[in-house]
Amino acid sequence: MGHRAMWPSCLALCTLLAGPLAQAGGPTHVATLEESLSRTDIRAPAISPDGSRVAYLRSETDWKQNEFVWQLWLADVASGTSVQLTRGKKSAGIAEWSPDGHWLAFVTEREKTAVEPVTTADTNGDTKEESEPAAKQVWLLSSRGGEAWQLTQSPTDVEELHWAQDGRSIVFTATAPNSKASKARTKRYSAYTVVEKDYDQKALWAVDVAAATRLARPLTAMPLTADPTLSVNSFAISPDATQIAFSATRSPLLAFADEEDIYLLDLGHGNAVTKIVALPGPDNAPMFSPDGSQLAFVTSLGQPYAYYANAHIGVVDLPTVRTHVATSARDVRDLTASFDESPQAIRWVAGGIYFGATQKTAAFVYRLDPATGRIERITTGDHWIIDEASVTPDGSAVAFIAADPTHTAELYVSPTTNFAPKALTDLTAQVRGWTLGTVEVVSWRSQDGTVIDGVLHKPADYDPARRYPLLVHIHGGPTGTSQPSLLPPDYAYPVQAFLAKGALVLEPNYRGSAGYGAAFRALNVRNLGVGDMWDVMSGVDAMITRGIADPDRLAAMGWSEGGYISAFLTTHTDRFRAISVGAGISDWSTYYVSTDITPFTRQYLHATPWNDPAIYAKTSPITTIRQARTPTLIQHGSEDHRVPVSDAFELYRGLRDQNVDTRLILYTGFGHGINKPKSALALLQANLDWFNHYLWNEPFPTDSALYGTSELEQGALAIPSTTTH
Repeated sequence: MGHRAMWPSCLALCTLLAGPLAQAGGPTHVATLEESLSRTDIRAPAISPDGSRVAYLRSETDWKQNEFVWQLWLADVASGTSVQLTRGKKSAGIAEWSPDGHWLAFVTEREKTAVEPVTTADTNGDTKEESEPAAKQVWLLSSRGGEAWQLTQSPTDVEELHWAQDGRSIVFTATAPNSKASKARTKRYSAYTVVEKDYDQKALWAVDVAAATRLARPLTAMPLTADPTLSVNSFAISPDATQIAFSATRSPLLAFADEEDIYLLDLGHGNAVTKIVALPGPDNAPMFSPDGSQLAFVTSLGQPYAYYANAHIGVVDLPTVRTHVATSARDVRDLTASFDESPQAIRWVAGGIYFGATQKTAAFVYRLDPATGRIERITTGDHWIIDEASVTPDGSAVAFIAADPTHTAELYVSPTTNFAPKALTDLTAQVRGWTLGTVEVVSWRSQDGTVIDGVLHKPADYDPARRYPLLVHIHGGPTGTSQPSLLPPDYAYPVQAFLAKGALVLEPNYRGSAGYGAAFRALNVRNLGVGDMWDVMSGVDAMITRGIADPDRLAAMGWSEGGYISAFLTTHTDRFRAISVGAGISDWSTYYVSTDITPFTRQYLHATPWNDPAIYAKTSPITTIRQARTPTLIQHGSEDHRVPVSDAFELYRGLRDQNVDTRLILYTGFGHGINKPKSALALLQANLDWFNHYLWNEPFPTDSALYGTSELEQGALAIPSTTTH
């Protein structure tokens, strides 16, 4: 596909939401990158059974040990005050209340786990003892205060946990310890991996809380599943605590996620396991009905392209599926057939099934009546961007974390029958002294007539009579969604700093984005990159037509799928002064054979490289590398398995061979995300310097080794006498 100098566009709706600054009255300043990374965030609300308290996680940035640490906090609904429950260098995990509201169970790693030594045989026949590494354990904390105490003694990390309804036990998932055969293999031959054959299966385990409390010491959990062909994912315990429904695949590797089915474990009959749902495609997130007679779950209903099709909430009668396995959509009652988005299940209570979903640039909580299929939105108001929610067992109250155009993410609680949200946190206070811009939702028509939404961030001193530099920030996914929150996303790209320098930042919800229905999400099928570019460039042209963007000062950036689209722009247009590609795909063929989610490419391109090489070439940035002209920064985790680092090297070498200004930075030891403060700071700084140079003609810094010690020593980082634009 050749270069296009101009892309047709038609501005439709503008200024749907405007975000006034939360900083009136008082001095303001531009936040440093360190301040942005040090800002506290919250997640994982868990409302108590009586609705009087909400546990949640709150982040701390520990620069000394280079960690983002999450601690457990507790908010009192009546007073609106919060207290910190956990401290230390290790993060606490998501908490769950005991049914009586007395205990909070959570997962964390505190110190070396006291486990029995493992005896192994040496090659000469001698024996020796080896200590198991420390593992994340279940800890209990009384809601009335006091120190947390360790409940489990597991040799491997505890992952998801749930209380039985009688409060006597906790069930959790964890991988089995390394077998003697596995340890013997490593000892004899050293470590190696047989691809798609070596992995650790997750199993279900149960620990007796009553016994541990009585004995006042951690207990070893009892295994509930031991099938080497099943790796357990999500699970739920029946109301009478006699059954466990769980989803599982034969392999924990993401490439096999489409094979996820649902099983029933009978605790009263020797832990017998029966497969009850086996539709093609993934079936997961089981939920028992309040009387235990039915099971709801999230399913693709056998659709062949689950990566971009709508998920559904389906339900089956347990007496039926015990004898007749549900193998097709005909065997499942679809409760969300009329809901054109993917629901995220929250809880099934007497009043219905609660779920969350994105709707365009907002996100809400809904209640579904399983008997009639009626769906109602319980979170009234169109401004909510709800990230996570928790509902009481009786369905009377909901706690949720949400942002909006005038607030950062805050914790709220409300009745479900008469929505009246009460804020339990004021994290927005952290940024009231910051110089912030404004945010609005804009719309335009793409090249093929499709209406595209975008989130537009403007500088604090915005003047509608001026034209500003425009940076396009492209979200990942592709089923992500850009949303109009007070603070623009600052992962990888320092949007706040760009606004402070006097730029506009546009986040397009290009075709394939979530929130706009199944048909919209399928518009990039066999059209990756091509249709995405239509949507991005028509958005750029819409801002130029509106008279607010400078056509000679454009830039683009994005991570993951956003990085792929940025790479596609690099090799298909020269309208941008600079581009930054974060963990992006450059060649779908090399990606297909290397990624840990191989089905993604087959589903979106409806082909493999072997049976349709033309579609792989058409949608790969590397195909048109010879026409690349735009200076491009490439950033990647050195251990990325989602988008293998080979794609970064391929793009880098191709650009270098075209004499394009480019720089490849690998972040050592990281996978698809950069999740430590100091490395995140390096990521932000590199992008800031790159765009400062190419958009604002500022020199690269020459007083640090951030871009390579050899170049620094040779003085190669000084600003060149001319630029490419």
